[in-house]
Amino acid sequence: MKLKWSDWVIGVVTVTIRGGQPEQLVNRALEGGLQLASIGWTGDGKLQFDVSVSGYFRLKPFLKETGCRAHVVKRQGMPFWLVRVEKRKFFIAGIALFFIGIYLLSSLIWSVEVKGNVKLTEEEIVEAARQEGVFPLQWSFRMADTDIISKRLVNKLPKATWIGVEKRGTRIIIQVVETTEPDHRELENPRHLIASADAVITEIYTERGRAVVKKNAKVRKGQTLISGTLGGGAYMRSVVAKGSVRGLVWYEFNIASPMSQQVKVYTGEKKEKWYVVIGGRALQVSGYGKNPYELSETIVEEDKANFKSISLPFGRMKQTVMEVHTEEQKLSADEARAGGILQAKANVMTKAGSDAVIRDEIVLHEKTENGKVYMKVLFEVEQSIVKEMPLVQMQGD
Repeated sequence: MKLKWSDWVIGVVTVTIRGGQPEQLVNRALEGGLQLASIGWTGDGKLQFDVSVSGYFRLKPFLKETGCRAHVVKRQGMPFWLVRVEKRKFFIAGIALFFIGIYLLSSLIWSVEVKGNVKLTEEEIVEAARQEGVFPLQWSFRMADTDIISKRLVNKLPKATWIGVEKRGTRIIIQVVETTEPDHRELENPRHLIASADAVITEIYTERGRAVVKKNAKVRKGQTLISGTLGGGAYMRSVVAKGSVRGLVWYEFNIASPMSQQVKVYTGEKKEKWYVVIGGRALQVSGYGKNPYELSETIVEEDKANFKSISLPFGRMKQTVMEVHTEEQKLSADEARAGGILQAKANVMTKAGSDAVIRDEIVLHEKTENGKVYMKVLFEVEQSIVKEMPLVQMQGD
Protein backbone atom coordinates (compact mmCIF):
# COMPACT_ATOMS: atom_id res chain seq x y z
CA MET A 1 0.00 0.00 0.00
CA LYS A 2 1.40 3.40 -0.96
CA LEU A 3 0.66 5.67 1.99
CA LYS A 4 -0.65 9.17 1.67
CA TRP A 5 1.00 11.80 3.82
CA SER A 6 -1.96 11.87 6.23
CA ASP A 7 -1.90 8.06 6.58
CA TRP A 8 1.83 8.08 7.24
CA VAL A 9 1.38 10.59 10.06
CA ILE A 10 -1.27 8.53 11.94
CA GLY A 11 0.35 5.15 11.19
CA VAL A 12 -0.97 2.10 9.34
CA VAL A 13 -0.65 -1.63 10.12
CA THR A 14 -1.13 -4.61 7.81
CA VAL A 15 -3.13 -7.36 9.55
CA THR A 16 -3.78 -11.04 8.71
CA ILE A 17 -6.81 -12.80 10.16
CA ARG A 18 -6.81 -16.38 11.40
CA GLY A 19 -9.72 -18.65 12.33
CA GLY A 20 -13.33 -17.64 12.95
CA GLN A 21 -15.38 -15.91 10.30
CA PRO A 22 -13.09 -13.47 8.40
CA GLU A 23 -15.77 -12.28 5.96
CA GLN A 24 -18.15 -11.53 8.79
CA LEU A 25 -15.36 -9.66 10.60
CA VAL A 26 -14.83 -7.35 7.60
CA ASN A 27 -18.57 -6.69 7.27
CA ARG A 28 -18.98 -5.93 10.99
CA ALA A 29 -15.88 -3.68 11.02
CA LEU A 30 -17.05 -1.66 8.01
CA GLU A 31 -20.53 -1.32 9.53
CA GLY A 32 -18.84 -0.10 12.71
CA GLY A 33 -17.17 2.75 10.84
CA LEU A 34 -13.67 1.33 10.45
CA GLN A 35 -11.78 2.12 7.25
CA LEU A 36 -10.10 -0.97 5.84
CA ALA A 37 -7.90 -0.87 2.72
CA SER A 38 -6.17 -3.38 0.44
CA ILE A 39 -8.55 -6.18 1.51
CA GLY A 40 -7.56 -9.52 -0.02
CA TRP A 41 -6.49 -13.13 0.50
CA THR A 42 -2.90 -14.23 0.99
CA GLY A 43 -1.33 -17.20 -0.77
CA ASP A 44 -1.96 -19.44 2.28
CA GLY A 45 -5.68 -18.55 2.42
CA LYS A 46 -5.62 -15.88 5.15
CA LEU A 47 -7.57 -12.64 4.95
CA GLN A 48 -5.37 -9.55 4.97
CA PHE A 49 -6.07 -5.80 5.07
CA ASP A 50 -4.58 -2.44 6.09
CA VAL A 51 -6.03 -0.39 8.95
CA SER A 52 -4.93 2.68 10.89
CA VAL A 53 -3.35 2.26 14.34
CA SER A 54 -6.43 3.64 16.09
CA GLY A 55 -8.65 1.44 13.92
CA TYR A 56 -6.63 -1.62 14.93
CA PHE A 57 -7.49 -1.10 18.61
CA ARG A 58 -11.15 -0.57 17.72
CA LEU A 59 -11.05 -3.91 15.90
CA LYS A 60 -10.85 -6.02 19.08
CA PRO A 61 -14.63 -6.23 19.84
CA PHE A 62 -15.31 -7.42 16.29
CA LEU A 63 -12.57 -10.06 16.60
CA LYS A 64 -14.14 -11.41 19.76
CA GLU A 65 -17.60 -11.37 18.20
CA THR A 66 -16.54 -13.34 15.09
CA GLY A 67 -14.00 -15.64 16.78
CA CYS A 68 -11.06 -14.35 14.74
CA ARG A 69 -7.49 -13.64 15.73
CA ALA A 70 -5.42 -10.79 14.25
CA HIS A 71 -1.71 -10.84 13.59
CA VAL A 72 0.20 -7.68 12.60
CA VAL A 73 2.62 -8.42 9.75
CA LYS A 74 3.70 -4.91 8.81
CA ARG A 75 3.88 -1.51 10.49
CA GLN A 76 4.21 1.76 8.60
CA GLY A 77 4.11 5.43 9.53
CA MET A 78 5.45 8.06 11.85
CA PRO A 79 4.40 6.47 15.21
CA PHE A 80 6.56 3.41 14.52
CA TRP A 81 9.41 5.53 13.25
CA LEU A 82 9.26 7.54 16.47
CA VAL A 83 9.35 4.33 18.55
CA ARG A 84 12.51 3.20 16.74
CA VAL A 85 14.30 6.43 17.45
CA GLU A 86 12.88 7.07 20.95
CA LYS A 87 16.13 6.10 22.63
CA ARG A 88 18.07 8.50 20.41
CA LYS A 89 16.64 11.71 21.85
CA PHE A 90 19.74 13.78 21.20
CA PHE A 91 19.69 12.61 17.60
CA ILE A 92 16.05 13.68 17.28
CA ALA A 93 16.79 17.02 18.89
CA GLY A 94 19.66 17.51 16.44
CA ILE A 95 17.39 16.70 13.52
CA ALA A 96 14.75 19.10 14.84
CA LEU A 97 17.29 21.89 15.19
CA PHE A 98 18.63 21.07 11.75
CA PHE A 99 15.13 21.29 10.27
CA ILE A 100 14.50 24.59 12.04
CA GLY A 101 17.79 25.92 10.72
CA ILE A 102 17.03 24.72 7.21
CA TYR A 103 13.58 26.30 7.36
CA LEU A 104 14.99 29.61 8.53
CA LEU A 105 17.72 29.54 5.89
CA SER A 106 15.20 28.63 3.19
CA SER A 107 13.08 31.62 4.25
CA LEU A 108 15.89 34.00 3.31
CA ILE A 109 16.49 35.39 -0.16
CA TRP A 110 20.07 34.46 -1.06
CA SER A 111 20.35 35.84 -4.59
CA VAL A 112 18.58 38.11 -7.06
CA GLU A 113 19.04 37.22 -10.74
CA VAL A 114 18.16 39.44 -13.70
CA LYS A 115 17.41 38.02 -17.13
CA GLY A 116 16.40 39.46 -20.49
CA ASN A 117 17.86 42.94 -20.06
CA VAL A 118 19.86 44.50 -22.91
CA LYS A 119 19.50 48.28 -22.74
CA LEU A 120 18.72 48.43 -19.01
CA THR A 121 21.74 47.67 -16.84
CA GLU A 122 21.57 45.01 -14.15
CA GLU A 123 22.51 47.63 -11.54
CA GLU A 124 19.45 49.76 -12.45
CA ILE A 125 17.10 46.79 -12.11
CA VAL A 126 18.66 45.50 -8.87
CA GLU A 127 18.49 48.96 -7.29
CA ALA A 128 14.81 49.33 -8.26
CA ALA A 129 14.13 45.90 -6.77
CA ARG A 130 15.95 46.85 -3.55
CA GLN A 131 13.68 49.86 -3.18
CA GLU A 132 10.74 47.42 -3.31
CA GLY A 133 12.24 45.22 -0.59
CA VAL A 134 13.83 42.59 -2.84
CA PHE A 135 17.49 42.02 -2.02
CA PRO A 136 19.82 39.26 -0.71
CA LEU A 137 19.34 38.25 2.99
CA GLN A 138 15.80 39.61 3.00
CA TRP A 139 13.13 37.44 4.67
CA SER A 140 10.83 36.16 1.93
CA PHE A 141 7.72 36.62 4.12
CA ARG A 142 8.50 40.36 4.36
CA MET A 143 8.26 40.77 0.59
CA ALA A 144 5.10 41.92 -1.13
CA ASP A 145 3.33 39.60 -3.57
CA THR A 146 5.38 39.03 -6.72
CA ASP A 147 2.59 40.40 -8.96
CA ILE A 148 2.57 43.65 -7.00
CA ILE A 149 6.38 43.91 -7.17
CA SER A 150 6.24 43.33 -10.95
CA LYS A 151 3.82 46.23 -11.48
CA ARG A 152 5.88 48.56 -9.28
CA LEU A 153 9.09 47.73 -11.13
CA VAL A 154 7.45 48.48 -14.51
CA ASN A 155 6.49 51.92 -13.17
CA LYS A 156 10.04 52.52 -11.92
CA LEU A 157 11.66 51.33 -15.17
CA PRO A 158 9.80 52.94 -18.13
CA LYS A 159 12.15 51.31 -20.65
CA ALA A 160 10.66 47.92 -19.73
CA THR A 161 7.44 46.74 -21.32
CA TRP A 162 6.95 43.86 -18.85
CA ILE A 163 8.77 42.60 -15.77
CA GLY A 164 8.11 39.24 -14.18
CA VAL A 165 9.22 38.42 -10.64
CA GLU A 166 9.44 34.75 -9.67
CA LYS A 167 10.56 33.12 -6.42
CA ARG A 168 12.38 29.81 -6.85
CA GLY A 169 13.41 28.47 -3.47
CA THR A 170 15.90 30.99 -2.09
CA ARG A 171 16.36 32.80 -5.43
CA ILE A 172 14.44 35.70 -6.92
CA ILE A 173 14.45 35.78 -10.72
CA ILE A 174 13.52 39.04 -12.44
CA GLN A 175 12.65 38.54 -16.10
CA VAL A 176 12.69 41.75 -18.16
CA VAL A 177 11.09 42.44 -21.53
CA GLU A 178 12.32 45.79 -22.83
CA THR A 179 10.50 48.15 -25.14
CA THR A 180 11.61 47.76 -28.74
CA GLU A 181 11.23 49.99 -31.75
CA PRO A 182 9.90 48.44 -34.93
CA ASP A 183 12.65 47.05 -37.14
CA HIS A 184 13.20 49.08 -40.28
CA ARG A 185 13.70 46.33 -42.81
CA GLU A 186 15.79 47.14 -45.81
CA LEU A 187 14.17 46.84 -49.19
CA GLU A 188 14.61 43.36 -50.63
CA ASN A 189 16.26 42.92 -54.00
CA PRO A 190 14.12 41.69 -56.91
CA ARG A 191 14.09 37.90 -57.21
CA HIS A 192 12.56 34.84 -58.83
CA LEU A 193 11.27 31.83 -56.95
CA ILE A 194 12.74 28.67 -58.48
CA ALA A 195 12.34 24.93 -57.89
CA SER A 196 14.63 23.43 -55.24
CA ALA A 197 14.19 19.90 -56.64
CA ASP A 198 12.66 17.93 -59.52
CA ALA A 199 8.93 17.69 -58.74
CA VAL A 200 5.33 17.62 -59.90
CA ILE A 201 3.41 20.73 -58.82
CA THR A 202 0.49 20.02 -56.46
CA GLU A 203 -0.25 23.55 -55.26
CA ILE A 204 0.82 27.08 -56.28
CA TYR A 205 -0.09 30.40 -54.72
CA THR A 206 1.27 33.72 -56.01
CA GLU A 207 1.32 36.75 -53.71
CA ARG A 208 3.58 38.92 -55.85
CA GLY A 209 5.13 38.28 -59.22
CA ARG A 210 3.98 36.13 -62.16
CA ALA A 211 3.38 32.38 -61.98
CA VAL A 212 5.00 30.61 -64.96
CA VAL A 213 3.95 27.02 -64.08
CA LYS A 214 0.60 25.41 -63.33
CA LYS A 215 -0.68 22.67 -61.07
CA ASN A 216 0.29 19.09 -62.16
CA ALA A 217 3.20 20.44 -64.24
CA LYS A 218 6.57 18.65 -64.08
CA VAL A 219 9.43 20.95 -63.16
CA ARG A 220 13.19 20.51 -62.99
CA LYS A 221 15.50 21.71 -60.25
CA GLY A 222 16.37 25.39 -60.86
CA GLN A 223 13.33 26.03 -63.09
CA THR A 224 11.51 29.33 -62.48
CA LEU A 225 8.17 28.90 -60.69
CA ILE A 226 7.17 32.50 -59.90
CA SER A 227 8.90 35.17 -61.94
CA GLY A 228 10.00 38.49 -60.50
CA THR A 229 9.55 40.34 -63.83
CA LEU A 230 6.26 41.92 -64.87
CA GLY A 231 5.31 43.40 -68.25
CA GLY A 232 7.62 43.57 -71.23
CA GLY A 233 9.80 45.89 -73.27
CA ALA A 234 9.86 49.44 -71.99
CA TYR A 235 7.13 48.60 -69.48
CA MET A 236 8.96 45.69 -67.84
CA ARG A 237 9.71 46.06 -64.14
CA SER A 238 11.24 43.82 -61.52
CA VAL A 239 9.63 42.90 -58.19
CA VAL A 240 10.33 40.66 -55.21
CA ALA A 241 8.51 37.46 -56.12
CA LYS A 242 6.49 36.05 -53.22
CA GLY A 243 4.32 32.99 -52.92
CA SER A 244 4.27 29.31 -52.04
CA VAL A 245 4.65 26.25 -54.24
CA ARG A 246 4.30 22.63 -53.15
CA GLY A 247 5.08 19.58 -55.19
CA LEU A 248 5.70 15.83 -55.14
CA VAL A 249 9.40 14.96 -54.69
CA TRP A 250 10.91 11.46 -54.70
CA TYR A 251 13.60 10.22 -52.29
CA GLU A 252 15.39 6.90 -52.68
CA PHE A 253 16.96 5.24 -49.61
CA ASN A 254 19.14 2.16 -49.21
CA ILE A 255 18.28 0.66 -45.82
CA ALA A 256 20.15 -1.99 -43.82
CA SER A 257 18.10 -2.86 -40.73
CA PRO A 258 19.56 -5.35 -38.16
CA MET A 259 17.39 -8.24 -36.96
CA SER A 260 18.43 -7.75 -33.34
CA GLN A 261 18.53 -4.85 -30.90
CA GLN A 262 19.74 -4.07 -27.40
CA VAL A 263 16.89 -3.56 -24.91
CA LYS A 264 16.88 -2.45 -21.27
CA VAL A 265 15.48 -4.99 -18.78
CA TYR A 266 14.70 -4.52 -15.06
CA THR A 267 16.08 -7.33 -12.87
CA GLY A 268 13.64 -6.69 -10.01
CA GLU A 269 16.44 -5.72 -7.60
CA LYS A 270 16.06 -2.26 -6.12
CA LYS A 271 17.22 0.02 -3.33
CA GLU A 272 15.06 2.72 -1.74
CA LYS A 273 16.27 6.02 -0.30
CA TRP A 274 13.98 8.25 1.78
CA TYR A 275 14.39 12.00 2.28
CA VAL A 276 12.66 14.62 4.38
CA VAL A 277 12.05 17.70 2.22
CA ILE A 278 11.88 21.18 3.72
CA GLY A 279 11.69 24.14 1.39
CA GLY A 280 14.07 23.48 -1.48
CA ARG A 281 16.34 21.09 0.46
CA ALA A 282 16.21 17.36 1.17
CA LEU A 283 17.73 15.45 4.11
CA GLN A 284 18.35 11.73 3.61
CA VAL A 285 16.99 9.60 6.47
CA SER A 286 17.37 6.03 5.11
CA GLY A 287 19.00 4.00 2.34
CA TYR A 288 22.56 5.15 2.94
CA GLY A 289 25.47 3.68 1.01
CA LYS A 290 26.75 3.56 -2.53
CA ASN A 291 24.75 2.38 -5.52
CA PRO A 292 25.30 -1.41 -5.51
CA TYR A 293 24.35 -1.88 -9.16
CA GLU A 294 26.60 -1.59 -12.19
CA LEU A 295 23.71 -0.32 -14.35
CA SER A 296 20.67 1.32 -12.80
CA GLU A 297 17.83 3.77 -13.28
CA THR A 298 16.52 6.09 -10.56
CA ILE A 299 12.82 6.91 -10.10
CA VAL A 300 11.96 9.91 -7.89
CA GLU A 301 8.60 10.33 -6.14
CA GLU A 302 7.88 13.43 -4.06
CA ASP A 303 4.95 13.73 -1.67
CA LYS A 304 4.29 17.27 -0.41
CA ALA A 305 2.26 17.79 2.74
CA ASN A 306 -1.08 19.54 2.26
CA PHE A 307 -3.50 21.23 4.60
CA LYS A 308 -6.88 21.35 2.85
CA SER A 309 -6.01 23.08 -0.45
CA ILE A 310 -2.79 24.66 0.83
CA SER A 311 0.53 23.07 -0.12
CA LEU A 312 2.92 23.15 2.84
CA PRO A 313 6.69 23.77 2.39
CA PHE A 314 7.72 20.30 3.61
CA GLY A 315 7.12 16.67 2.75
CA ARG A 316 8.99 13.51 1.87
CA MET A 317 10.73 12.12 -1.19
CA LYS A 318 11.55 8.57 -2.21
CA GLN A 319 14.29 7.61 -4.64
CA THR A 320 14.04 4.08 -6.01
CA VAL A 321 17.25 2.82 -7.62
CA MET A 322 16.28 0.00 -10.04
CA GLU A 323 18.91 -2.43 -11.30
CA VAL A 324 18.85 -2.88 -15.07
CA HIS A 325 20.81 -4.80 -17.65
CA THR A 326 20.77 -4.96 -21.41
CA GLU A 327 19.70 -7.96 -23.43
CA GLU A 328 19.87 -8.69 -27.13
CA GLN A 329 16.36 -9.04 -28.54
CA LYS A 330 15.81 -10.92 -31.79
CA LEU A 331 13.54 -9.31 -34.36
CA SER A 332 11.52 -10.91 -37.11
CA ALA A 333 12.08 -9.82 -40.69
CA ASP A 334 8.81 -7.82 -40.56
CA GLU A 335 9.88 -6.04 -37.35
CA ALA A 336 13.31 -5.22 -38.77
CA ARG A 337 11.72 -3.99 -42.00
CA ALA A 338 9.26 -1.74 -40.10
CA GLY A 339 12.06 -0.31 -37.94
CA GLY A 340 14.25 0.45 -40.94
CA ILE A 341 11.44 2.15 -42.84
CA LEU A 342 10.52 4.20 -39.75
CA GLN A 343 14.11 5.46 -39.45
CA ALA A 344 14.19 6.26 -43.17
CA LYS A 345 10.95 8.26 -42.82
CA ALA A 346 12.57 10.30 -40.04
CA ASN A 347 15.51 11.05 -42.37
CA VAL A 348 13.09 12.02 -45.14
CA MET A 349 11.31 14.51 -42.87
CA THR A 350 14.66 15.99 -41.85
CA LYS A 351 15.53 16.64 -45.49
CA ALA A 352 12.06 17.68 -46.69
CA GLY A 353 11.10 19.98 -43.81
CA SER A 354 8.61 19.86 -40.95
CA ASP A 355 5.63 20.75 -43.20
CA ALA A 356 6.33 17.84 -45.59
CA VAL A 357 3.87 14.93 -45.94
CA ILE A 358 4.89 11.41 -47.03
CA ARG A 359 2.25 10.36 -49.60
CA ASP A 360 3.55 6.93 -50.58
CA GLU A 361 6.40 4.45 -50.12
CA ILE A 362 7.47 1.74 -52.57
CA VAL A 363 9.90 -1.07 -51.77
CA LEU A 364 11.94 -1.48 -54.96
CA HIS A 365 14.19 -4.30 -53.72
CA GLU A 366 14.52 -6.39 -50.55
CA LYS A 367 16.77 -9.21 -49.30
CA THR A 368 17.78 -10.77 -45.98
CA GLU A 369 21.34 -11.87 -45.26
CA ASN A 370 23.98 -11.76 -42.52
CA GLY A 371 21.36 -10.93 -39.87
CA LYS A 372 20.10 -7.81 -41.64
CA VAL A 373 17.22 -6.82 -43.91
CA TYR A 374 18.44 -4.82 -46.92
CA MET A 375 15.93 -2.65 -48.80
CA LYS A 376 15.80 0.00 -51.48
CA VAL A 377 12.76 2.19 -50.77
CA LEU A 378 11.29 5.07 -52.80
CA PHE A 379 9.33 7.71 -50.85
CA GLU A 380 6.88 10.09 -52.52
CA VAL A 381 6.79 13.31 -50.49
CA GLU A 382 4.69 16.46 -50.84
CA GLN A 383 6.71 19.47 -49.70
CA SER A 384 7.56 23.11 -50.31
CA ILE A 385 9.85 23.35 -53.35
CA VAL A 386 10.54 27.09 -53.57
CA LYS A 387 14.00 28.58 -53.49
CA GLU A 388 15.00 32.22 -53.96
CA MET A 389 17.14 33.39 -56.86
CA PRO A 390 18.22 37.07 -57.07
CA LEU A 391 17.15 38.78 -60.28
CA VAL A 392 20.24 40.12 -62.12
CA GLN A 393 19.78 43.65 -63.43
CA MET A 394 21.11 44.05 -66.97
CA GLN A 395 23.37 47.03 -67.62
CA GLY A 396 23.09 49.33 -70.63
CA ASP A 397 19.34 49.05 -71.27
